[in-house]
Amino acid sequence: MELFASIISNVNGVIWGIAVIVLLMVVAAYFTVMTRGIQFRRFGEMFRLMFEKEEETAETSISAFQALATTVGSRVGTGNIAGVATAIFFGGPGAVVWMWITALIGCSTGIIECILGQAYKDRSGNELVGGPAYYATRGLKSRPLALLYVFATFVGCFLLAAVQTYTSASTINDAFNVTPIVTGAVITVATALVIMGGIKRIGQVAEVLAPLMCGIYLLVGLFIMITNAGRIPGVIAEMFRCAFTKDAVYGAIFGTTVEWGIKRGFFSCDAGNGMAPIMSSTANTSHPVKQGLVQGLSVYIDTLFVCSITGLSILLSGAYNVTANGVDETALLVENAPGVHYGVLFMQEAMKRSLGTWSGGLLAVIMTIFVFTTILSYSYEVESSIHYLAGNNRKLINIGRIALLAMCFFGSFIEGGTVWDMGDTGVGIMTWFNVITIVLLSPVAFRIIKDYDKQRKAGLDPLFDPKTVGIDDPNGIWDEYVAKKKARGDYENKELGY
Repeated sequence: MELFASIISNVNGVIWGIAVIVLLMVVAAYFTVMTRGIQFRRFGEMFRLMFEKEEETAETSISAFQALATTVGSRVGTGNIAGVATAIFFGGPGAVVWMWITALIGCSTGIIECILGQAYKDRSGNELVGGPAYYATRGLKSRPLALLYVFATFVGCFLLAAVQTYTSASTINDAFNVTPIVTGAVITVATALVIMGGIKRIGQVAEVLAPLMCGIYLLVGLFIMITNAGRIPGVIAEMFRCAFTKDAVYGAIFGTTVEWGIKRGFFSCDAGNGMAPIMSSTANTSHPVKQGLVQGLSVYIDTLFVCSITGLSILLSGAYNVTANGVDETALLVENAPGVHYGVLFMQEAMKRSLGTWSGGLLAVIMTIFVFTTILSYSYEVESSIHYLAGNNRKLINIGRIALLAMCFFGSFIEGGTVWDMGDTGVGIMTWFNVITIVLLSPVAFRIIKDYDKQRKAGLDPLFDPKTVGIDDPNGIWDEYVAKKKARGDYENKELGY
């Protein structure tokens, strides 16, 4: 286990170096400028589109809301609780502010990748499939790049599944003194019962559990804020001082504050790593931008909503420690929670201080639901990659499911320091390959957005014809909407300029 931990730590140091942090922020800023701030100017539309109904053309397609719920289920997990707490431990209170900034700018990246996922989606058997491997193959004509992403997906999802199980097992053990192996076994069995039902089952479960877990967590956070209302102005002021100035206490770790805020921000919201477009491609929608905007909303829900609840709860209750140099976990700059290990236990301590010791069990249950829905989405991402490699090969799909379940159970054996290196490594590998792909394909995404804006300006419900933006559609995935455009007279409409 020590050798494994050493290898993961060294690999992670390379993958999540300063280069990828700069790359992600520069790319996000570029997308924001080139789309005229689509994540801001279409903000209200995100909510309307979330509940827009489309006919399900395949028995295994899912609705826009189910795709959103599944993506939220994927994004809302360890990154929103343990990830935020880890950012505070290594970067201080200001790291949360940089997570907000990352979400506001990075949302554009999430929208672009999901637009491309929709535009290049295909069908495997009776299922809609898509994602980075598909748009790399058809958009860039680069199967090698697609294969690299498929490999990264397997590595990323398997490692991340172990991270999720570890987080749940640690909270359950702290609250109920249940052996981690038992928790790991229960999560593994429950996951198996759902994923064997395919994408339709996953979407149905996620659309119930994702809103439920967010709602309960919101109530917990609001209660902590109300009970600590008098401290809110001071804590927020401290967060911004730490984020932008040489604060008297946190000035020495200012660079680390920015680094950990951005790193944990992208880890939390998943913008750029390619997982969201895999799921969003399974939704049936009349135009790629619609699903892109819906998935953009999930970035806001994830980081500006759920992460804020975690960050403010921890800071208001004072249930945190901060390392002095961003590296040494024993050299503490601030020690408000002696003996409490950083990560999800910070939030557990915050709840105990504000709600009583019984609330540790409540967070354990909430965290387990977070973990469960996140692992479900990983399952489909693995399946989608197998579809790309071997079509609807049920034998290989079942092997992939079993491998994922094995990693879920493995997560109950690993240690805290190693688990975060695993998670970062998994996300980092996927991010590098996907960001390169979407940057190269960004001119196509910009044309798709322009087409959407033109139709909206003309007072029309946007419909998509891939040929109008230079995309081939060999299997006729968009034929239904092309026919509707013809019937509506879009190709004779001078305002659209086809």
